[in-house]
Amino acid sequence: MSGLPHSPHALVTGGGRGIGRAIAAALVEAGATVTVLGRSAATLEEAVSAGAAHFAVVADVSNETSLKAAIAEASARQPIDILIANAGSAESAPFSKSDSALFARMMDVNFMGVVHAVSAVLPGMKDRPYGRIVAIASTAGLKGYAYVSAYTAAKHAVIGLVRSLALETAGSNVTVNAVCPGFTDTDLVAGSIENIMKKTGRSREQAIAELAKHNPQGRLISPREVADAVLWLCGEGAGAITGQAIAVAGGEI
Repeated sequence: MSGLPHSPHALVTGGGRGIGRAIAAALVEAGATVTVLGRSAATLEEAVSAGAAHFAVVADVSNETSLKAAIAEASARQPIDILIANAGSAESAPFSKSDSALFARMMDVNFMGVVHAVSAVLPGMKDRPYGRIVAIASTAGLKGYAYVSAYTAAKHAVIGLVRSLALETAGSNVTVNAVCPGFTDTDLVAGSIENIMKKTGRSREQAIAELAKHNPQGRLISPREVADAVLWLCGEGAGAITGQAIAVAGGEI
């Protein structure tokens, strides 16, 4: 497997913690210059201090103006060769209690955040000899889950976007793919665990088991496992891989 070209610049949205931070750290280890983007300056700066990234820019991916300004700041330092559109948020509720505001929040962060980031980097990326766009979707982009209809709809939209963009960019050196983790051991899933405990009275171990049961391997995915899949897609040897939605889910999909 061939690795990254010499010192590409990677931008990771939601890069201060969880899957995003693991991806950023893996890219640093592979020789990339990495900028992490997120809403919390303190969280991002801690990632930089720990060596998981080189630079940080602050923006909310659901705010197009703020996001594009932050990406322009990062691009001015070095053109962006790799975009990891990772930032996301999950809220759970039965469909009967999922109002239009909930659907709008899930679409704004999980789908439009990807749209805004891609639209900011793609024009310049297509003019260069190498470009990689990887959206961190979810197994919820490939199947349904009860009580997260808004989140699931948004992640399905991300997969559709990836497949269409891959065809539009196929004549360039840019590839566009999605990585779809199952339930992963992150702060986001920790919130789901707390929610299960609160609503059902189950212990933490029982709540974790409730989520892990979706994975035939009977466990949560580690952020580093997701990062390794992303790193492969970003390598020069993955130039023929585009338009794919790759599940990292222990055989669930």
